[in-house]
Amino acid sequence: MGHPHHNLLGEPPATLLPGAPEAEAALAAGTPPAQVAAGHPTVSAAWAALAEEAIADGRTIEAYAYARTGYHRGLDALRRNGWKGHGPVPWSHEPNRGFLRCVTVLARAAEAIGETDEQERCTQLLRDCDPSLAP
Repeated sequence: MGHPHHNLLGEPPATLLPGAPEAEAALAAGTPPAQVAAGHPTVSAAWAALAEEAIADGRTIEAYAYARTGYHRGLDALRRNGWKGHGPVPWSHEPNRGFLRCVTVLARAAEAIGETDEQERCTQLLRDCDPSLAP
């Protein structure tokens, strides 16, 4: 994979999650996200789809639970791929998007139920992962 790139500030290299082609293809083909999550429970994109569907339908607690599950699955995957709890997780790398989408919905759902600390932590995490994602 070549040499890790470090900038002058010593920021760690970007973490790029591996893809999950089977789950991603199923989601793209319109397979219900619950079915994809059941078959691929480690794939954050499936949990993100469930969370986004739930929050759009006003099912805030379900959205929170789905997003939190995908967030934790994503943290596990990031750590397995060298992430140490900080550093870039760019949106531009498609397999990172499931995790980042989960963090986004988790922030929204936490805000909706008045869990300000978690909402702020999630917003800061998004900002740290990819500054283009957070206000």
